[in-house]
Amino acid sequence: MKNKNTQINLKLYYGTVLVVIALMLLGLFAGNPLLHHPGLGYIMHGVLVFFFSSCLLIYPLYKSHFLRIIIIVIASSYFYTIFFLYPNTWSNFIFLCFIPAISILFFDTKLFHLSLLLNTLSIISLFSYIAIIDRGDLYPYISKDLIGNIINFLGSQAILYFIFYLSHGRLEKQKLYYEQIKHTERLKITGQLAAAVAHEIRNPLTVVKGFLQLYEKDNTYHKNSERHYSLLINELNSAEQVISQFLSIAKPDKDTETGLVNVKNVLQSVTDLLNTYGLLHHNEIVLSVVEDCYIAANTIEFKQLLINIIKNAIEASKVGDSVVVTAERNKNLVEIKVTDSGQGMSKEEMESLGTPFYSLKSKGTGLGMMICFNIAEKYKGTIHFDSVKGEGTTVTIRFPAANMG
Repeated sequence: MKNKNTQINLKLYYGTVLVVIALMLLGLFAGNPLLHHPGLGYIMHGVLVFFFSSCLLIYPLYKSHFLRIIIIVIASSYFYTIFFLYPNTWSNFIFLCFIPAISILFFDTKLFHLSLLLNTLSIISLFSYIAIIDRGDLYPYISKDLIGNIINFLGSQAILYFIFYLSHGRLEKQKLYYEQIKHTERLKITGQLAAAVAHEIRNPLTVVKGFLQLYEKDNTYHKNSERHYSLLINELNSAEQVISQFLSIAKPDKDTETGLVNVKNVLQSVTDLLNTYGLLHHNEIVLSVVEDCYIAANTIEFKQLLINIIKNAIEASKVGDSVVVTAERNKNLVEIKVTDSGQGMSKEEMESLGTPFYSLKSKGTGLGMMICFNIAEKYKGTIHFDSVKGEGTTVTIRFPAANMG
C-alpha cells in the first residue's frame, strides 16, 4: 500500500512538472518577440529554462536542502529575467510576488523565511530602479501607481506568510498525531502480549518456585542440590520480575494513592540504596537537592522511576566516573537531572527509548524505560534526554511542583 501511494505522488509530481516545463517552453518559442533576433537575453532565458527544468526533474531523487536552495535561486533568476526581458508583459510582475510560494512546497521554515526576505529586498531594489532610472519608460503600469503596487506586493507577501503558517502548523500537528498513534499501537500490542504472558506463565512459575523452595529446606537433599535450588529460584525471580513489568503496562493502576512527595527525601533514599551498587562499578553518586521541592505523586512509583533512571546512568558510566543527581524548583516545575559521562546515545537511539523490547543493554527488555515514561505521564511529568555520542547523557525529569499545605 505504501509503494502504491508513493507511485501516485510521483506521477502527480512529474505530471505537474511536465506541464510547468511545457509552459516555459511555450514562453520561450511561441510568439516570443526575441525569437527572430536572439541575443544574450534570449540565450539566458533558454539556459534558465533548461536548468530550472533539470532541477525540478531530479529533485525527487536528491531531496537535499542544498538542491532546494538551488531551485529557489534559479526560479528567482528566471522570473526576474523574463520580467526585464519582456517589459510589455505586465503579468510577469505577479510571478515576482509569488516566488516565495515555491519554498512553501518544501515545508522548510528557514528556506521560506530566507526566500521571503530575499524577494522583499529584490522588489525594493526593483521599485527603486523603476522610480529613479526607468521613470515609466518601460514599466508605466508600475510607475504610475507605485504606492499601490507596493501595497499589493506587501499584501501578497502577507497572504503567502498566512498560507505557510497554516499549512506548516497543520503539518506539525499531523506529525505529532502520527507519533501518538504509533505510541498507542506499541502500548496496545505490548498490553495484549503482557496479558497473555501473565496468564500463561506466571501461575506455572509460582508453582515451580514453591516446590523448589520446599525442596531447598529439605535436609535429606545434598548440600550441592541446595545451591542448585537457590540458583533456580534466583532465575525464577528474574523471570517473575519481567512478568511483573509486563503486568504493570497491561493493567496500569490508575487508582494508586497519590500524596505529597518530598523529592529530597526520596532522592536521598534512592541514592543511599544505589550507592552500594555504584561502588561495585567504582561509581559515586553525587547528590545536590534544593530544600523546597515537592510533587504530587505516589512515592513507590516515583522511587521506581528514579531507581530505573539512576541505575541506567550507573551502568552507562565508565569505571571511576561519578553520576551527578540534582533537583531544583524552576518556576512551577521540579527539575531532576541525572548526568553521567558514559558512552552517550545517538539521536536515533534516544528516539527509540521507551519502545517495547528496545534496549541498549545486552540483556535488557526495554520495559523499564517504558514504565518510567508511563509513570511520568501519569503524574503530568516529562522525561527528556540530552546526549552526545562518546560524551555522556543528561536525563531531565520534570514534574509540576506542589506547595506545602
